Amino acid sequence: MEINLQNKKLELIQWLVTLEDSSIIQKILELRKKESKDWWDDLSENEKVSIEKGISDSKEGKLNTNSQAEKIYGKWL
Repeated sequence: MEINLQNKKLELIQWLVTLEDSSIIQKILELRKKESKDWWDDLSENEKVSIEKGISDSKEGKLNTNSQAEKIYGKWL
């Protein structure tokens, strides 16, 4: 099965190299984009809010150094 899959991939690569039809290339790119999943979509709302807060805090300079974090959270590390 694995060899057959590899052969199919090679066939597709060879076909793509010779392809001149830009509309087909565009369709393939759209399919690729649609098939590639964004990890952000799998996060819960709480996780998204937490990440956004972290980014906001970072932009505002509200950061702790690694040594400060170790003092605060050391007992859990």
